[in-house]
Amino acid sequence: MPLRFLAALLLATVAGSACAEPPKPLLWKVSDADNSVYLLGSFHLLKPGDYPLAPAAYAALDDAEKVVFELSPAEMNDPALGQKMAVVAQRADGQTLQSALPDETWARLVDYAGKRNIALQNFQRFDTWFIGLVVGMTEMQLAGLDASLGLDKHFAGRAQAAGKAVGALETADQQFAMFDGMSPKEQVQQLQDSLDDVGAMEQEINKMHALWRSGDADALYAMTGAEMKAEYPDLYERLNVARNRAWLPRLRALLDDEASDDALVVVGAMHLLGEDGVVQMLRDAGYTVERL
Repeated sequence: MPLRFLAALLLATVAGSACAEPPKPLLWKVSDADNSVYLLGSFHLLKPGDYPLAPAAYAALDDAEKVVFELSPAEMNDPALGQKMAVVAQRADGQTLQSALPDETWARLVDYAGKRNIALQNFQRFDTWFIGLVVGMTEMQLAGLDASLGLDKHFAGRAQAAGKAVGALETADQQFAMFDGMSPKEQVQQLQDSLDDVGAMEQEINKMHALWRSGDADALYAMTGAEMKAEYPDLYERLNVARNRAWLPRLRALLDDEASDDALVVVGAMHLLGEDGVVQMLRDAGYTVERL
């Protein structure tokens, strides 16, 4: 997928220097008769200048008795997480990375790796999707984005320091399986498009950042989720819509619980946006939804 879609998937959509005013958060409050669930759109790589966040985001955390993330804090902070992904990404088809790619794509990858000082011989036994992620993550890091500053980790740390209960909507193994389930054709296309977009990465990041800081949910979705849906419908369904549907019963259980405890749910921003987003799904289910 193009790097803008990889950025959307990883929700690394912030760049630039600190601004005088904190960004308007992608934050919604969903309520029933006795409790509320706050939904906060996360960005998994951020910069120091993106903190502190707007007071509304911290107020939602303060009000919540439980904080739920895509992955549990234990998994998202596991130092072996990258190694586990690498194990999943080992090729099982008997090919090498080079033999699995068209000659032109391999030549472009060799040229890119030379410019970025990446030793491709270390990736010959990995699936194509893995090197596609390496390309994307390399460019994001060069743009100054830092996974250690991600919104998920920021809120996980604050929630645990406050002694709040924490939970997860899925596991790392489930997330790895989404990538590993990409067809060979999808994987090659994702890598080709990532290489196409390398030169425009900084511009793309800055544009998405401006939309994010202004809290323009519709425009941000149009630039990320809507384009992914149009160009990669099967991948969009698997990586976004199917997960939203799987999460919905868990989110409804938080609302329908007889206890009056409130919860904060921190997930990738694209999961909340657009007609396929969790916000719209809960609105369609009859809950009261307001943007904060």
